[in-house]
Amino acid sequence: MTETPKMQVNPPTGEVLWRDRRFELRVVTLPLRDGQTERRGLMVHPGAVVILPVRDDGSVVLIRNHRWTLGRAVLELPAGGLDPGEAPAVAAARELEEETGYRAAHIAPMGRFFAAPGNSTEVMYGFLATGLTQVGQRLEADERIEVVTLSKTEVRRRLVAGELENGPTMALLGRWLLSDPG
Repeated sequence: MTETPKMQVNPPTGEVLWRDRRFELRVVTLPLRDGQTERRGLMVHPGAVVILPVRDDGSVVLIRNHRWTLGRAVLELPAGGLDPGEAPAVAAARELEEETGYRAAHIAPMGRFFAAPGNSTEVMYGFLATGLTQVGQRLEADERIEVVTLSKTEVRRRLVAGELENGPTMALLGRWLLSDPG
């Protein structure tokens, strides 16, 4: 596995309203240009990974993930948060296996990006996973995930048609499709 260096972020301090195992919510005081201040909410997040699994036949493994926050399922690439101290490539391998049931022989970095820089410090690390072997899903108790495999042509069609709604999925698939000369 090739490692992607972690991106440094320096969030402002503020009052911690809530904290769980992965992130915290803060209220910070933001200075405005006119000398006034404004209170804003900030999610301080340790980062996450999004994985593009490509099978030997060129098809793409996605997941139909029921998102409790939306009250419905969304077709997306497998993804998940970094555990404390966990390297992004290690998290990518773990999330790929948990959510899709595939283990990758090769996991290569595809860049990194901010998920929602207007209100969160979350950095997402993208990875391409190849040399896939089926080993079985290991879903967490709150996950309802169905594995969906699509041809590259169908992925491109759905992306262009606006049928893929998950931002990290759109970003990584777009980068992958644009980098392919064919």
